[in-house]
Amino acid sequence: MQGRDRRLQWPLYIGARFVSEAAALAMSVAVGWTVYKASDSPLALGVAGLVQFVPIVTLSLPAGELCDRLSPRPVIVAGLALQALCALALFGWTAWGASILWPLFGVLALYGVARALVEPAEQALLPLLVAPRDLPRAIARGSTAWQLAVISGPALGGLASAFGSAVAYACCALAFLAALAALAALDVRRPPHVDVAGWRERVSRIVDGVRFVKSEPIVLGAMSLDLFAVLLGGATALMPIYARDILKVGPLGLGLMRSAPAIGACLCAYVQSRRPTMRRAGPTLFAAIAVFGIATLVFAVSRSYVVSLVALVVVGASDMVSVNLRSAMIQLRTPDALRGRVSAVNVLCIGASSELGAFESGVAATWLGTVPSVAAGGIGALCIAAIWMAAFPALRRVDRMPRAD
Repeated sequence: MQGRDRRLQWPLYIGARFVSEAAALAMSVAVGWTVYKASDSPLALGVAGLVQFVPIVTLSLPAGELCDRLSPRPVIVAGLALQALCALALFGWTAWGASILWPLFGVLALYGVARALVEPAEQALLPLLVAPRDLPRAIARGSTAWQLAVISGPALGGLASAFGSAVAYACCALAFLAALAALAALDVRRPPHVDVAGWRERVSRIVDGVRFVKSEPIVLGAMSLDLFAVLLGGATALMPIYARDILKVGPLGLGLMRSAPAIGACLCAYVQSRRPTMRRAGPTLFAAIAVFGIATLVFAVSRSYVVSLVALVVVGASDMVSVNLRSAMIQLRTPDALRGRVSAVNVLCIGASSELGAFESGVAATWLGTVPSVAAGGIGALCIAAIWMAAFPALRRVDRMPRAD
């Protein structure tokens, strides 16, 4: 990192990640409230997730290959610029007073493209800023900053939505531009240079990330565990229904509900940054998924706002244990030359669990009702933990955290 003070790298990275994640979560709250207010339909909430899922599925792997071939930084900058453009478009749609949803869904699809660029690049960037021996602690501390954003972002998004969603979208656009400026100032160690002759070789390089994941049972098990547990157990997409119709707490209450998991996650991430889990990592991972499922079930049936918030705090804490363990296992087993592509596969799994999970939640709520669908998801997460313990014994038996080669 010649020509720049190394000490500026971490503040810039953490600050940019905080701002961009807070903006993304604030916009998510505003979008959820806007869609449900305009449609009164849980299926519309699901479609809002689906239109973001499609570009994430199709573009995350090419974005990861681009990170490995160029550098994560320009990919992040391009993605943040597109996120700012989408926020401005949503501001215009809301300020115009439009009620037709298809233009909003079109903007959300473009926003999915931006996320497909930003998320694998963000994951690939971290190992280029710290030494391998510092990575587990860096992941935990980075997660703390991220969770602080996840606490403040939804709360601010709910507060802004109480005054009008256009306010939230305008603030998000400014935040994305600020994060872009900070990340553009980073001096990042470049990944190994690769010359790619033609499209066949490029496609082969993209597929290399998938091949690596398939060849590593621990990596495959960790990624797929998150995919299916959150796909079934996630309740985020249906929170606007809980906020307006079940708990009756309005958009500000929705923002606090979206922030509650991050409170638990932030506390857990801080503890893990001080005392990282270095032994019995596999059993701890499965225990965290089980707690996630139980807490989701409690949230599903609760009619008390306080009990619901406590359940969501536990959901966030258990999820953070899982996130930190899985991230360390994946990153420490991945060589530098494949980090972008493997991160893209991980983003693909996370995007599928979050956005496709939102669609699954919307469809299930339409068929079964909101409360039964969320309760079934909590039970499903418990079943996934039991199945994966049997299907991936190598993951279950992980004791000490893996070391990089």
